[in-house]
Amino acid sequence: MVGWHGVDIVSTGESWIDGLDWTPVEVGNRVAQKARGAVLVNLEIAGTLFVTNFRLVFLGGGAKQPLPLGTIPLLTIETFAKQVAKIPLSSSSAASRRLLTIVGKDLRTITFGFLPHTKQRRKVREALAYRTRPTRLWDLYTFSDAYPSSGDPRQRLRAEYIRLMSGNTHGFQNMMEQSKRGSAWRLSEVNSNYSICPTYPSLLVMPACISDHDVQQAALFRSRGRLAHLCWQHPDNGAVLARSSQPFTGFVSSRSKEDEQLVAAVCNTANQRRKLYIADARPRKNALANGVTGGGSESSANYLQSEVIFLGIDNIHGMRDSLTKMRDFLDIHGAASSDGSSSLLRSGGRAWVGGNVASVAGAASALGDSGWLLHCHKILTSAVWIAARIHLEGASVLVHCSDGWDRTAQLVCLASLLLDPYYRTFQGFQALIEKDWLAFGHMFSERLGIPTFTGTRNLNNATSSVMRQAGQPSTSPVRAAVENSSSPAGNNSPGAQSSQYSPIFLQWMDAVAQLLRIYPSAFEFTQAFLVELLDCVLSCRFGNFLCNSEKERVQGGITESTACVWAYLKQLRDQKGREHEHYNLFYNSAQNAGVLLPPAAATAPSLWRQYFLRWSCPSLANSGGSPPVGWTHGGDLETAAHVLAERFSSVRNAKEKAEEKVQELLAEKRALMEQLREEQQARLSAMAAAMRGRRETAALKQVIEAVGCKIRINSVAPQLIDASDEDSPDTGRGGNIGQNPSNQGGNSRENDSDEQQLSVSVSMRPDTDSTTDVIRRPCGAEYHSSCRLRPGETCRWPQTSCARIGSSFIGLRADFGALERLSILDSYFDSEQADIEGERDTPQPPSHISGVT
Repeated sequence: MVGWHGVDIVSTGESWIDGLDWTPVEVGNRVAQKARGAVLVNLEIAGTLFVTNFRLVFLGGGAKQPLPLGTIPLLTIETFAKQVAKIPLSSSSAASRRLLTIVGKDLRTITFGFLPHTKQRRKVREALAYRTRPTRLWDLYTFSDAYPSSGDPRQRLRAEYIRLMSGNTHGFQNMMEQSKRGSAWRLSEVNSNYSICPTYPSLLVMPACISDHDVQQAALFRSRGRLAHLCWQHPDNGAVLARSSQPFTGFVSSRSKEDEQLVAAVCNTANQRRKLYIADARPRKNALANGVTGGGSESSANYLQSEVIFLGIDNIHGMRDSLTKMRDFLDIHGAASSDGSSSLLRSGGRAWVGGNVASVAGAASALGDSGWLLHCHKILTSAVWIAARIHLEGASVLVHCSDGWDRTAQLVCLASLLLDPYYRTFQGFQALIEKDWLAFGHMFSERLGIPTFTGTRNLNNATSSVMRQAGQPSTSPVRAAVENSSSPAGNNSPGAQSSQYSPIFLQWMDAVAQLLRIYPSAFEFTQAFLVELLDCVLSCRFGNFLCNSEKERVQGGITESTACVWAYLKQLRDQKGREHEHYNLFYNSAQNAGVLLPPAAATAPSLWRQYFLRWSCPSLANSGGSPPVGWTHGGDLETAAHVLAERFSSVRNAKEKAEEKVQELLAEKRALMEQLREEQQARLSAMAAAMRGRRETAALKQVIEAVGCKIRINSVAPQLIDASDEDSPDTGRGGNIGQNPSNQGGNSRENDSDEQQLSVSVSMRPDTDSTTDVIRRPCGAEYHSSCRLRPGETCRWPQTSCARIGSSFIGLRADFGALERLSILDSYFDSEQADIEGERDTPQPPSHISGVT
């Protein structure tokens, strides 16, 4: 099989498994081929199977899209083995089907069928054996991923320390008391080289009254050097939540003065005489049994104001067996089988027909028999009890188990979620996990069954599979064959033979999901966010949860060499904003700003169906379609709210686009209106210019006529003609001025249609012109008539142009040659009255005088 280079699905931006470029997988010196014609037996869908350098991909259905059920990251595979099943074809014959069954750490069981004599199953199995059990940490896919990192987690841990030391957790009001409590702590680098405690962070928060020497001595009295350390401090009453590992008391009840002083200083019992509860997460008998190896528990007589409480939570082996039984219940009694056979609830419930009451009762009790819900209930009630002691009594609580990195981490983190609303946000939840799970050394490599920093996996080949039920055969015939397989592929799967493999982190996430169910508006994130985070942890796609401690991650350069899950999850949320499925639409920070203390009856857990039932129940998601409401997301109401939110978002986006379109149209309308206004102004200006031009033309005509010329204005090309050419303007003689030959004949009309021009023809008028008096008298008055400008008076200039009218033209160039043709009468020089009387009594013909200048 395999080796698939390219993009395995069209990227939708919904999940990190989509749209990535996988490189080929080499098996030995060759690249395995893809397996065509494989069948996903769970759904009876034929398709093509690929093994990439990151995951197993099954393309099936008509759309040839990866099916979620048949697509699994390689490091999420827990065990796999080949089987042969007989398929009855008729009463006398049967055909064999080559099967390959894969059991995942995410509680799914996948069975693929192959045709015989094709060697496809063997090639796929070899590719899985090569890629699912790397012997070195550097062989993991995350070291070849180019996804960006999000900074040094040690700097974020320092910021969280400062927040805890100042007491600024949720609305601290007394600033003086806050400063006083902050001065009681100090940041210590006594473990900077991890010599005090290899599994603790390099930076610690220690009481200011405890020296580094006392810290070193106190660490010698605790298992693996995991001394008492601050986890959280109440902002009002100053009570402290602390963690540690078991003390080395042994059978003789040994004591350590430095450890007692450190516990008293951390828990504020030395000066304030505060009550101290030492919560031992183990059952009492287990604590006493550890005394044989030098461990044990504290004595209340040795610690001030203390009381030792045993919470009775099982160890990692009990949790592992419980999950095994839970997986059998989900596979055998679920609607989607792993081997294609029918059972009580398989085949969509058709197996109920003919079922008896005993089988139904057995199916109903199988979930309770697994003990998983009982373990979750113990963890929840213990965390609520711790939170109540701190908040209601003002007492400090020191929590530990054997080594202080499994049950201790579960309890202190759950109690912190109940006490501090900051941890119920995305940023706070990240800070909580990085502090109490990663920095304080939860053994993720051992618990998840992946290579450690040193390259070993602590495998125990001499024991049988720890994933089987103790003393009982597996209820699933296919899984029993997988676990009992003697082949190397069946026995060397990642984590299957590790005695340290245990679902501790999964169990804590289940408890967090129970809190989300009890308080649906108290958390900023949803159960879908928890499922996504768990899938990222199990896939080893990111480097945050690799190795067993901060020391190993620093020495291996994990932060600088691998991708960051927090940056990826934030990028997912930023793609859709508040409508993303990781956001809790019912989150109300103001209403849930205080401590959460659920009643005992409310802490009874139910099956976390969003995680456990996503592969067991029939779903469109298994066939590549949309998931049904309520099964793969937060729940019926939560999913419906997200659907409504997405619809509202789409309607809002459509509204915004429509508003943008309206604004564009309005802007276009305003532009057109402005253009129309400019055109109107231009039109008015043109009309005013035309009126002014007409007036000026009329005035020029009068002036020219006053100086003895004849003028004719036409809408043709401009030209000047003399008197001899007046009747034939098209002859083109030398007297024409500015004549355009192209406008002659028929061409003038063609040009008139394109652009109308003003043509002015001016000709000299001869002295014999009968219209001389009319031309020379622009006022149009007759001889001996009254003046137009002075009613009741006769014209003073009967023989020439009107001086008054002529004086109204300013700035015109006069034709002085016309003065030679003026007739000057003697009566011009008489008195005004004499002129009038002379004209009346003795009219005389005018005498022509020439040469007057």
